[in-house]
Amino acid sequence: MLVVVGILVVLISVLGGYVLSHGQIMALWQPYELLIIGGGTAGAFLTANPLKIVKAAFSDMLGLLKGTAYRHQDYVDLLSLLYDIFSVMRKEGVLGLESHIEDPPASAVFSAYPRLLAENHLIEFITDCLRLIVGGSMNPHELEQLLEVELETHQHEAEAPAMAVMKSADALPGFGIVAAVLGIVTTMSSLGGDTSKIGEHIAGALVGTFLGILLCYGFVGPLASAMESKEHEDGRAYECVKVALMANLRGYNPMVSVEFARKSLSGHLRPSFLDLEAHLKGARGGTV
Repeated sequence: MLVVVGILVVLISVLGGYVLSHGQIMALWQPYELLIIGGGTAGAFLTANPLKIVKAAFSDMLGLLKGTAYRHQDYVDLLSLLYDIFSVMRKEGVLGLESHIEDPPASAVFSAYPRLLAENHLIEFITDCLRLIVGGSMNPHELEQLLEVELETHQHEAEAPAMAVMKSADALPGFGIVAAVLGIVTTMSSLGGDTSKIGEHIAGALVGTFLGILLCYGFVGPLASAMESKEHEDGRAYECVKVALMANLRGYNPMVSVEFARKSLSGHLRPSFLDLEAHLKGARGGTV
C-alpha cells in the first residue's frame, strides 16, 4: 500500500507544481512520445530478459501491493516449527525425522503450520537441509558452507527480476532523448510553416525528455528498489532456518537454537523472547 501512496505523492507533487506554475495539463499529453518511450523500453526489456524473468518481474511488482511474504506471526510459526523439529531430533534422533521430511503434508510436525506448508520453496529448503543432516556425512562447517552457497544462489535468483526492472529504468531517460530528437526532426520539417505548430512540436519534444526522466526516477526506478528490498526481507526466513540448524548441529538445545534464529530476524518482525516462549508453552500445554 505504501507503494501506491508514494506513486500518488509523485504525481500530485509534479503535476500540482506544474499546474500552480500556470502550466496546461493537456500540453503534457503526447501519445506519440509515450508510444516511443514506453514501447521502446518494453521492447528492450523483452529483448534483454528470458520469459521466466519477465513473468517474475510482473508478479513481483503486483506482490508489492501485498507487502512482505512473511509477517510477524509467520516468523512465530517458523520458529515454533524449528523448535518442534529439533525436539523430535532430541527425543528420537535424526532418523526420527525421515517420515516427516519425506512427506511434509502428512507430517504431524509440518501440518501444524498450514500457512508455512503453503510456502513450497521454504519447506523444500528446510527438508533438503534436514536430509543432509539425516545423511550424517557432513560436519557442521561443511554444511554451513553449502547452505551459504545455496542461500546466495537463491537470493541472486530472487533479485534478478528487480535488477531487470532497474536496468529498464536506467534506459528510460535514453528513450526520452530518442523521443525528443524525433520531435525535433518533426519540428525541423515544419520550419517555414505556422509558427504555432512549430511551438507545439518543440513542446512535444521537450515532453519526451520530461517523461523519460520522470518515469525513470519517479516510478520505475523506485519500484525496482522496492522489489529488491522486499526480496531481501523475504530472504530472512531462509537465513533464519540456516542459523537455527547450525546452532542445533553445534549441540545447543532446541530453545537456544531457536533463540539464535530469532536474533537473526529484522527488529520489526522479530517476536520477543517472552512472546515466543509464551506461544510455545501455550501450544504445548505449558511445557517447553
